[in-house]
Amino acid sequence: MRAIWTGAISFGLINIPVKLLSAIETTNLDLDMLDKADFANIKFKRVNENTGKEVAYSNIVKGYKIDEKYVVLEDEDFEAADAEKTKTIDILSFTDETEIDSLYYEQPYYLEPAKGAAKAYSLLRDAMVESGKVGVTNFVLRNKQALAILKPYKEVIVLNRIRFEQEIRSTAELKLPKVSATKTKEVEMAHKLIEQLTEKFDISAYKDEYSEKLMKIIKAKAKGKKTKASPMKVVHSQKDDLMTMLKASLESKKKKSS
Repeated sequence: MRAIWTGAISFGLINIPVKLLSAIETTNLDLDMLDKADFANIKFKRVNENTGKEVAYSNIVKGYKIDEKYVVLEDEDFEAADAEKTKTIDILSFTDETEIDSLYYEQPYYLEPAKGAAKAYSLLRDAMVESGKVGVTNFVLRNKQALAILKPYKEVIVLNRIRFEQEIRSTAELKLPKVSATKTKEVEMAHKLIEQLTEKFDISAYKDEYSEKLMKIIKAKAKGKKTKASPMKVVHSQKDDLMTMLKASLESKKKKSS
C-alpha cells in the first residue's frame, strides 16, 4: 500500500510520526466508456477554454475568482493558511464512540507508525483499547481541513474521517410523518419482528453479490450467450393492511427457522 499523507499524531506533548494509507478498496468493476458506433474508448482531456488545446497536468494551477480575475494559489499558500495542521493530526479530545452518530462517518484510513515511532504508536493504541475511548482529531488532507476520529482496530490505529455539522443537510424541508406518542398494535408487532430478526452482527456474512453477478453476465456475453433479467419481487402497495403483512412476516421467519 502506498502512503497518501505523512505527518504526526499530536498526543499531548508526544508526537507520533505516521503514514496515512487508504483502508478501503472498491469492489466495483472497472468499466470503460465506449463510443456506441465502433466501441472506441472515450477519452477525457483537459482543454484550454480559449484555445481548445490540451493542457498538460503539470501546467495546471488552482485559482479563485475575485472581481472577474483569478488569484492563483501555490502549495505554499495552502500551507501558510495553517502550516501546523498540514503536518499534524491533533487529538482535540477523547469521547465514547457511541456519542458520534453514524451519519457523520465518511471514510476510513490506516495509520502506520513511521520508523522509530512504534513504541509511542503502541502506547496510544493500547491506551485507547484500555479506556474504550476514541480520539477526536483535526488535520488537513489535500488542502482541506478534516475532522476525524482515531480508534484501535486489531493492531492498527484507524483514522475515520467524519463530516462537520454544517455539512449535514437539515431535515426541515422533508415531508415526514410525526413520531407517534402512543404505541399502536402495529408498532408492537413491528417490534416483535425486529426482535425476531435481531442477531449478532458479522460483517463477513455480507458480500458484494451484485459485482459478482455482473461479472458472470460479462463472461456469458463474451461467449455469445444472452442474459435474461431476473423478475422483480412483488412490492406491496400502500393499501395493504399493515397488521396482516406484519403477521405474515413473523410467520415467514418462523418457517425459515424451523
